[in-house]
Amino acid sequence: MQRRNFLRSSTLLTAGLYAMHLQAVAGPFSPSDFKDGMAPPDKRFDPEWIRSILLRGKPTLYKKSRDELKYIGMPVGGITTGTVYLAGDGRLWLWDIFNVNQAGIIPKTLDYNGTKLTYSSGVDYVDPNPAWSPFYQEFAISVRDGEKQMIRKLNDSSWKEITFSGSYPIGTITYQDDDLPVRVKLEAYSPFIPLDPDDSGLPVTVLSYTVKNISDRSLEVVLGAAMQNACSLQLSRSEQGKRTNKQIHQDGVRGILFNFIPSDASYTKDPGYGNMCIAALGSENIHCLVNVNNDQSPEILFNSHRDENSIEIASAPADNLLIGEVTKGDKIPPGEEKTFHFLISWYFPNTKLPVRDAPSGNYYAKRFIDAGDVVKYVATNFDRLSSLTHLWRDTWYDSTLPYWFLDRSFANTCSLATTTSHRFGTGRFWGWEGVGCCEGTCTHVWQYAQAMARIFPSLERDTRERVDIGLAFDEKTGMIGYRGEGTGEATDGQAGTILRIYREHQMCADNSFLKRNWQHIKKAIQFLLNHDHNKDGIIDGAQPNTLDAAWYGEIAWISSLCLAAWRAGEEMANEMGDTDFALTCRERFTKGKKNVDDLLFNGEYFIQLPDPSLSKRPLGSYMTCEIDQVFGQSSAWQVGLGRILDKQKTLSALNALWKYNYTPDVGPYIREHKGGRPYALAGEGGMLMDTNPHHVKDPYGDDITWQIGYFNECMTGFEHQVASHMIAEGMLEEGMIITRTIHDRYHAAKRNPYNEIECSDHYARAMASYGSFITICGFTYHGPKGYIGFAPKLHPENFKAAFTAAEGWGTYSQKRSENKLTAELNICYGSLTLKKVFLELNNKHRADNVTITLNKRKANARITQDENKVEIELAENIIIRGNQELSIEII
Repeated sequence: MQRRNFLRSSTLLTAGLYAMHLQAVAGPFSPSDFKDGMAPPDKRFDPEWIRSILLRGKPTLYKKSRDELKYIGMPVGGITTGTVYLAGDGRLWLWDIFNVNQAGIIPKTLDYNGTKLTYSSGVDYVDPNPAWSPFYQEFAISVRDGEKQMIRKLNDSSWKEITFSGSYPIGTITYQDDDLPVRVKLEAYSPFIPLDPDDSGLPVTVLSYTVKNISDRSLEVVLGAAMQNACSLQLSRSEQGKRTNKQIHQDGVRGILFNFIPSDASYTKDPGYGNMCIAALGSENIHCLVNVNNDQSPEILFNSHRDENSIEIASAPADNLLIGEVTKGDKIPPGEEKTFHFLISWYFPNTKLPVRDAPSGNYYAKRFIDAGDVVKYVATNFDRLSSLTHLWRDTWYDSTLPYWFLDRSFANTCSLATTTSHRFGTGRFWGWEGVGCCEGTCTHVWQYAQAMARIFPSLERDTRERVDIGLAFDEKTGMIGYRGEGTGEATDGQAGTILRIYREHQMCADNSFLKRNWQHIKKAIQFLLNHDHNKDGIIDGAQPNTLDAAWYGEIAWISSLCLAAWRAGEEMANEMGDTDFALTCRERFTKGKKNVDDLLFNGEYFIQLPDPSLSKRPLGSYMTCEIDQVFGQSSAWQVGLGRILDKQKTLSALNALWKYNYTPDVGPYIREHKGGRPYALAGEGGMLMDTNPHHVKDPYGDDITWQIGYFNECMTGFEHQVASHMIAEGMLEEGMIITRTIHDRYHAAKRNPYNEIECSDHYARAMASYGSFITICGFTYHGPKGYIGFAPKLHPENFKAAFTAAEGWGTYSQKRSENKLTAELNICYGSLTLKKVFLELNNKHRADNVTITLNKRKANARITQDENKVEIELAENIIIRGNQELSIEII
């Protein structure tokens, strides 16, 4: 049978089998276990497999010999500067840097099961893209051993074994071949420094090749790069102008600036207009050729008889191929290694995205005059940019958490370095839902994303202030336009944005953001209060939401978000001294909590009651088991708001989702339930959006519309949200299994591990994966109040993980024994101001005393305890600076 037909018909035999090694992790199952295609209540996971995914494990390695490299595309450009992929074999591909504004990373269609899949319906999930570049570019190495010269291109066809290790933001590739006396390692990245979006948003890719001499002889090694002048690549043949390749010589760097000079000056305003640069760092043994015949590459890179005084500039008509090459060489003694640094930069300043700020161009173009200027900046600041990027990578992975979990929870942050995410010359951040699909940094999608707020909080904070309670804000009603200026309401997005405003306030060093915007924030909260017409704490009327329809009735998941938003409103009002509004929020929350718990819980999970004023029930979830039913509580954990729904009922709802919606094999379900986009295939596990476990007649209403297809899908952003919530509630194994299931669906043998797909590629909602990192650390933080807290859910007896705060980042570690807890806060970058620290003891322990030291100097503090949670209040604020450590010992 052809592979696709097999996947369509396969259901039971492949249950729980993941393609990379066909390891059976669940089962065996019989047809009766999947009655009517429903998820089996007993998941039958192998206990050893569950145990293994909770262990530290080893770094993920993908290998050529296992056919695991062809789909890899790790973004290695700066955030909001386009998309440049690093392939599994070290090539660069895709190159979506030319402001084309395309839908999907590579627009295409595919006939599948009687439908035509496109970028928005899962074509890249079913038919993932192998590495592809719109122009010629490659690297090669020459090794001279005495009279013998060996030349190899750095790609999969030239080496016996290649290994890829993706620790975003740095991709590491090793090249091995026993026929060569060297080992080659590539590290590719763009500078990535949490809390610094400017220096993390450089239009450049760094390629650092480390070559080790494994022979007993001295070797002459040359690394070479060849690249086509791809400026104005989208030019039609009728357009006039010429391409130029020009050598650049600056302190510590030498290379070629690729340019296009149009005959019509008006073309300089076109989105495709711009330039690129390729260069090597250093001042010695660097050579450039500005015009090379493609048939001679890469051999001419290493021609020792070429003219070292080559011409400085070459030009050709616009429709001609013009290639430039840069080499750097060195002698490597036996057993030693040397590193060769190359840079590829780009500068395409104009954009025509459908947003008012687009005429200001791309943000990076306000900092630099051309691609050569970018190279100069990176070269001048290379040691700082490179060391801080490596420091963050090392800080993130210097952890006791499983390697695979660290990969998956952070990998989706790379969506910021794709054309999902943009930043204009005005400074405004703006995002699609997925590449080229659904504009406006949509509130009901981006509210799920947790990564950017913790890694680049200034971008989120500016978006709240500039857009949500600025350009998109209705002064009269308090409504936040869900796709920016000129758009209408999304009830879930409004509530989620209030929660994000509170999160952004927490990620500040002081209360200036909250104080500056309080009146608009208050109006936005009042908008939700007004949406509860009978003031019972349950939202009523039309409730437009992320499932692209207005739902009606009393809906647990939307009202739970509003409960969380009102609690956030109470906290912010108290901080602002607005006690009357704080009381209003508290009263509505209290009433709503009781009513949601009492009226919208069916004894097993939370539901939706229909609107009695309507003759027909519009599309909704009603008595079914819907994935977001306790989303408000999940969101509350992300910002430290505590319980907003009854604990036991929340746990019951999460257990129902596990029982009814999670399946080790989606095959039986999608065979019985038609419709929906293929974001999980037969033989793959996943959590379904909505199921009808009790076989209610007409479960989704009387007036069914096209959006019903969503209910049969597995969308990773929603799955990550549930996983993070389960982890927060102590359902650690279930939350980790869901996360691992997603991780396995995106194994490199099957598709790109860095591209979680929903409605187009690099879907923003998938950045909810960072929320699982927040909850597994039990992390809480409030910068203006000066408090930080940790309550690890996995291996609290010996725990270590990274954290970010308003002005710095570092690591937290703790060890718990029978008679004490010791903890350390180490700042790697910036600083951390503290007044309080919250920690968690074993349930049976009482804290007798606490000792606090900062750089071996004791600090006075008092300790209070509530059950197993302890609060350590310092006598005065302390500031922990870079490379300083705060130690805590509780007896």
